[in-house]
Parts: sequence; C-alpha cells; structure tokens
Amino acid sequence: MSTLSSQASAQASAQASAHVFVSGKVQGVGYRASAADAAILLKINGWVRNLRDGRVEAMFEGDRPHVDEMIRWCQQGPPTAIVDAVDIKYQAVQGFQRFEVGRTV
Repeated sequence: MSTLSSQASAQASAQASAHVFVSGKVQGVGYRASAADAAILLKINGWVRNLRDGRVEAMFEGDRPHVDEMIRWCQQGPPTAIVDAVDIKYQAVQGFQRFEVGRTV
C-alpha cells in the first residue's frame, strides 16, 4: 500500500466529534427524533436536545465521513423543519457509547 493510500485510509476511519447548534423552526417538528434516527443509521454516538431559546443542540461522534453526513442532514432536518443556521465546533472525541435524545435544557 502506498503512503498516500494509507493516509487516505487513516483519514477515512478517523474519529470526529462535532458540537452542533441548529436554529430556525426546529422545535415541535420532530427534529430530535428524526436526528436520532439519522444518527443511528449513520452509526453516530452522542446526543440531541432542545434548548429553551428555541435551538437544538447536539453532539455527534463517529467516523469523520459519517459525522460530516450527519451535519449535512442537520442543515435540512426533517421535512417540517425550517433550518436557518447550523453552527459547528469540532472538538476532542469524548467516547460516547450510544445516541440519546435528551430533555430540554
């Protein structure tokens, strides 16, 4: 295997962690449940919850391509959502073992 091939392979399987805030019409539209369904399909661990200010907050961890796909999903959300903005901060992987839907905080 060439050095470039092994580097590409390592990057494809690299773990990523993204802290995401989604604003718009994202509460009362099934956003959290739909996000959980998408995360499970993509083998993403972490959580999603509503914030009292009307935004949705989430943590996504998994293979970098899957985390990136989950962030793309967030930009649309479920059919009844209207997403205005998605703010993303990548950070160190925390080691979540599953995906959970949290309460409003």
